[in-house]
This record gives sequence, C-alpha cells and structure tokens, in this order.
Amino acid sequence: MIGILLVSHGTLGESLIHCASHVMGKRPMYLRQLGVTVHDDPEAILPQARDLIRFLDTGQGVLVLTDIYGATPSNIACKLLETGRVEGVAGVNLPMLIRALSYREKLTLPELIQKSLSGGSEGVMPMPVGHCAP
Repeated sequence: MIGILLVSHGTLGESLIHCASHVMGKRPMYLRQLGVTVHDDPEAILPQARDLIRFLDTGQGVLVLTDIYGATPSNIACKLLETGRVEGVAGVNLPMLIRALSYREKLTLPELIQKSLSGGSEGVMPMPVGHCAP
C-alpha cells in the first residue's frame, strides 16, 4: 500500500482527512498530515516530516500531496521527494485525495500520481442547473 502524506497550510490536511474518512466510511490507514502555520520554522518541521515518511512507507512508496505549489508547505514537501520512493503533487483537493486513497493498493506510485491528478482535475466542474440529483 502506498502511504499518503498531506503537507498543507494550517488545518487543511486534517480537514481533508476528516472529509475523506466520512466519504469512505472509515479513517484510512497510512494517511497522515503535517499542518504548517505562520509560526513554524520550515527547517524545524523537516525532521517530523521525515519521520512521517518513514512511518508511511510500507515498501511501495509515499505520495506527498500539498496545497499550493511554491508556498511553504510545498517547499517543505520538495525536500522530502526521492524519485521512485517519495513523489509529490501540488493542488490537493478532496476528489484528488479520494482518488488516491481508492487506487493506492492497485497501482504503482507513478500510476497513482496520474490517477490522483485526473481525480483532482475531473472533480472540478460546473454544476448545470436542472442536472443535479434530487
């Protein structure tokens, strides 16, 4: 199973985990988050992030999802990346996380990245009037 680490601003990661747990009916295993606040020193957080990666890596790698590319959480995440073992995707949203959680036992890490990206982008769409479920 591919582990998943959310590195995001404030409580966004925990909120996404809470929502995903609701959608999936249980809190998924090997899913953790690291919230970064304005008061945190990014260099001081790195050891904690590395510990989370070690915990999450069961041998198939870890997917790191972060919110805004170029912001402090993604800059921290970039320092964790190792080709083929720890890969990252920025722009996390709930559809992306659900897709990653749903496929992480069936796909390789590179395949899961593509599946997560498609879930994130396909989950953003206009809601046409009159076509929503009753």
